[in-house]
Amino acid sequence: MVLTVTLNPLLERRLYFSELTSGQVNRSHREELKIGGKGINVSRQLSNLGIKNQAITFLGGENGKHIRRIAKEEQLDLLAVNIKENTRWGCLAIKDDFKLENTFFSPSNNITEKEADEFLTRIGKVVQNSSIVSLNGSSPGGAADKIFPEIIKLAKKYDKFVVLDTYGKHLKECITEAPELLRINKDEVEHSLNIKLDSDKAYKEALDYFYSKGVKISYISNGAENTWASKFNFHYKIVNPKVTEIDGTGSGDAFLSGVIYGLEKALIFDEFSVLGAKLGAINASDHEVCNVSFSALESFTDNPLIESVGKKMKILDDSPTI
Repeated sequence: MVLTVTLNPLLERRLYFSELTSGQVNRSHREELKIGGKGINVSRQLSNLGIKNQAITFLGGENGKHIRRIAKEEQLDLLAVNIKENTRWGCLAIKDDFKLENTFFSPSNNITEKEADEFLTRIGKVVQNSSIVSLNGSSPGGAADKIFPEIIKLAKKYDKFVVLDTYGKHLKECITEAPELLRINKDEVEHSLNIKLDSDKAYKEALDYFYSKGVKISYISNGAENTWASKFNFHYKIVNPKVTEIDGTGSGDAFLSGVIYGLEKALIFDEFSVLGAKLGAINASDHEVCNVSFSALESFTDNPLIESVGKKMKILDDSPTI
């Protein structure tokens, strides 16, 4: 079973408009409530791919109740730790052609020491029953910043494979604890680690930095541009499929879901990297977030390319000889 962890969930209120005029009162004709949060996105996509998983997060107030209800409707296995504050919300203004016009987020929740400690206690009981632990999204800050590093320590204690996809102040400490796999985008590397990615050499050096910290597999994405990757200290470029982008929200989470699917199914690096790139592209070509079906995946024919960059992995011929 895969365990996804989201520290900063979001109740999305999506308002749809025929037209939007700046400086005027704009009235929507349709409203939807959706669950946001990177780990929850990964859980949704994994469920679509038939991978058993459980999502754990913080929830509080009326917004938390809405998220529980929506998760039940989506048949997501959601485990929640209660907080005093109302779970944060976001408002998305979308035109009928599914073009996202504006996004507004309320402040992140203030997680107390007691709530953070309860989260660690609860998760300690489910990590042992998981094969992969995926830590996803931002931290609200404060007491919550200690959670991901502590979970990495706990997961490694029980010999669980740890996937990390986060950013912010706690990122360096998380990397120091050496998760097996890291997925991050260019902006997050530059702002959270103060590493400028302005050349091929800079990307390679960033990947080598992650490897020096014990990260075995790394991905650095940059939207529709090539994704840089490393397996141990071998470097690769993933040339992503070209699609007509409608909404790229959650494409990184869809990519990661493909990688996790491959790890659960014991696929090789090239196979799960291609699968992740395909899922990310399909996700970007639709307004839904991490809701790609197996049929859509199977009918997608534009295969990504994986190019080895720099030194090549040596293939040994161990076939028997006479």
